[in-house]
Formats: sequence, C-alpha cells, structure tokens
Amino acid sequence: MVISLDAGTTGVRALAVTHDSDIVGWSYREVTQHYPEPGWVEHDAEEIWECVCEVLAELVPTLDGPIVAVGITNQRETVVAWDRRTAAPRHHAIVWQDRRTAGLCGELIAAGKLPLVRGRTGLGLDPYFSATKMHWLLNHGGVAADEELALGTIDTWLMWKLSGGSVFATEPSNASRTLLMNLDTLQWDSELCALFGVPMASLPVIAPSSGRFGLTADTTALGAGVPISGVAGDQQAALFGQACFEPGMTKNTYGTGSFLLMNVGHDRPAPVDGLLTTVGWTLGPNQPATYAYEGSIFVTGAAIQWLRDGLGIIDDAAEIGPLAASIETTGDVYLVPAFAGLGSPWWDPYARGTIVGITGGTGRAELARAVVESMAYQVRGVVDLMSAAAGLDLTELRVDGGASVMDLLLQLQADQLGVPVTRPRLQETTALGAAYLAGLAEGFWSSTVEVAEAWSMDSTFRPAAPRSDVDHLYTRWLKAVDASRGWALGLHQ
Repeated sequence: MVISLDAGTTGVRALAVTHDSDIVGWSYREVTQHYPEPGWVEHDAEEIWECVCEVLAELVPTLDGPIVAVGITNQRETVVAWDRRTAAPRHHAIVWQDRRTAGLCGELIAAGKLPLVRGRTGLGLDPYFSATKMHWLLNHGGVAADEELALGTIDTWLMWKLSGGSVFATEPSNASRTLLMNLDTLQWDSELCALFGVPMASLPVIAPSSGRFGLTADTTALGAGVPISGVAGDQQAALFGQACFEPGMTKNTYGTGSFLLMNVGHDRPAPVDGLLTTVGWTLGPNQPATYAYEGSIFVTGAAIQWLRDGLGIIDDAAEIGPLAASIETTGDVYLVPAFAGLGSPWWDPYARGTIVGITGGTGRAELARAVVESMAYQVRGVVDLMSAAAGLDLTELRVDGGASVMDLLLQLQADQLGVPVTRPRLQETTALGAAYLAGLAEGFWSSTVEVAEAWSMDSTFRPAAPRSDVDHLYTRWLKAVDASRGWALGLHQ
C-alpha cells in the first residue's frame, strides 16, 4: 500500500491506499490556528510535524502489508523558514490566508510590476501567494538571510523532516504558487527572486511531482528507507485524484469556498483575467508539465454556515438539502454570497453579499434554496470563462468536497453547465492524488491509464431542465451580481 500524508490548513491526515484505491486505514490530528493580529494567520511548523508523527504512529501499526511509498499533499502557499543546521523553525509559518503583505502587493502593482509577475508566473500580485510572505519574514520577521536559512512550503518542510534533513526539495505544483517559479522553465526565476528579495540559495530544488525525492529516516513509525515519491499541492492533487488526465477534464471541490481546476494540457496557456494559471503536475524527469487553469470562489459552503450560525435558519448543515428541495423555485429570490468580495471570474474585493427579490412570501426554504443555487451559478461563471479561454468544451464535471453529498446541488449544477456532474465513490480525492503520484513513481501503478481504471463513481447527475429556463435563471442571478459589485468601494472615505 501507499501512505498519503495530507497536511491541510486545519489538520493533518494519514491514509493507507491499496492498489484498488481502497482506503484501509486513516488517522487525523487538528492543527492550531494562530491569529497574532487582525488579518494575520500563522501555524507552528513544529506542531505540524508533531501531528505527522502522531498520525503515522496511530496508523502504521494497524496495517497489514508492506508500505511501498509515501505521498504528500499540502496546503499551498504557506511558508516555513527554518535553520538547516538545527532543523528548528525561525518563525511561525505564515498561512496562505494571511493578508499582512497587502501593502507590499499594492506597492508592486503601483510600480508597474504586475505584467512581469503575471507573464512569468500566471498569478496576480496578492498576499495569497508565497513570495511576499518570504519578503516579510526576511524584512520584518527577524529571519536572517544566512547560509543556513531554508525557505519552503509545507511539502518542503515535511520532506526535510521525514528524510532527517537529507531532502530539500519541492515540485512544480507547489512552486508555481510562490510567485518565484517561471512557468516555462519550471525553475526559480532570478529576476522574480530579486524583485521580492528572496535569496535563491535558500530555496529548495524543484523536482518532478511523481519521482523519488529520497527515503525516510528513522524519525517516525514508518521507519527508515521508505521512498518519498509523490508530492502535489492540495488542489492539483485533487485534480489528479479525480483522474482528470486529459485536456478539458475539470474538477470542482465544494468546500468553504470552491476551487475549480481544468486540465489544459502540456502547452502553457496565456494568462487570462479572472483565472490563475498553474502547474498541475510533472510525471518524472524530462516529462512535460501538465498545466491547469484555476478559479477560486471564496464562498460556497461558508454560505451554509452563515444560514446556520448567522441567521439560525438551520441547526445543522445537513438540513439545507432537504429544506432547499422542499420547494421548486426561490420565487425569483437570488443571493450573491460576496461576504469577502468576489473571486473568479470577477475578482472584486469591494463586492458584498446581496439578496434581491425578497417579498412577503420569502421564507426559510427560499433563502436555503437561493444559497444552494448560488453555488451552482458561481461555478458556471468560472467554467464558462475556463472553457472559452482554453478553447475546450467541458464534457463532464467531477466533484468532491463536503457539499457534494447534496443531490439537489449536483442536479442544479448539471442543469446550469449542460453536462453530467459526477461524484466519485471516494471523497478523499486530495489524498488519493498524492498516493497515485507516489505509487506511479514506484511502479505500484503502471500508468495513469491504470489509475483511471481504479477511479470509480458514486453517482452521475445529467442535465434535465430546459435550457431556456436554466439560462433565464442564470441571467437573473447575474443581475444580482451586478448589484453586489463595488458596494464597499469608498465606504470608509
């Protein structure tokens, strides 16, 4: 079997995956969130490592059979600075959600640096990405740029620790989220490193996503000598775990927000306003990268939490599906959950949550259904832009994440997109992706064809509503989006 380590934002999991893609054991530990100032989010990297040790110690003794490899998937963009000599972190890890570098991003945009950054990385200038976090650590966090400094994302930190300090590496899906990797060369870009003041000597080697990085040391329950052979950032790992191996294949994860990724093949696509360009994975040395378009939707599942915690309309998130399905329509009520602005395809930080069309007959069920419909509408907006940008027609959407258990949502999504929406048998697609990458490197699976055969679906939802009705609803929702746009602009002037 293959062990998959999934080091996410809220916790660390270890799962054991068999050749038939069955999960035969797992363990989980929560990770503490630190908020030292408003808008700042940090993790203790040493605690993340301790959680890895604990989940492996709990899982490994329960397994019956050899462990052929370890795969890693991780929260992306989060930055760790540590000392190569002592292996001790020099500062708390700065988490991808952290906004402390917004001012630096604004300065760089004002200085005209966005075209350079966007052209080489496929990303925008936003605190979300890693390079500005590294800049802050070096200039404000007391981290010295000496020869013992190591800077890396969580995958790099865990490989370093698992290998006893013998592996200092990352791979292109994580490196492509730093603002420091050139999408064409798949290597660190010296001009970008200079722009952000990041010493290249402090950065890890970029190796293929699927390939042997090194061997474990005798520091965990895995013992010494287990190959560390597959690594990918969480959303790219989910794309791989959903077996989206052909151009045009697309997955969406319905979580707190939603992340859509479309495989766009081996040719690096041009930047597109409203989307991010990222590396999906590389399968072995001298193999071309698979690129992806990515769309980030800020609020989907979080709107369900708002109904529960903010309005008290439901007591449990599981209630929303039956409540929303208890009526046929919202009665022309539309909700835009722009609680923190709008992400793809609008990228409007000044948008705010909006409900339009309320009448005296609007009740709990109408609001619940409007929330569910808003999730499907937002995904359609991103898919329409992706398909047009890539010149690829979507033929199926593969879905995962907490809200994908809701049959109503997936039927609405199929109707809006006009293509089948498929829910897999196993929801742990992120962990499966890391396991597949590791297993392919070690011959546990012979090819992506064999991996695709191991992937299996739970349910498929096919378009059923008349197209004219579907398009009318979406057009009405877009009018509600227009009402939400720019609402907070100038609010504090």
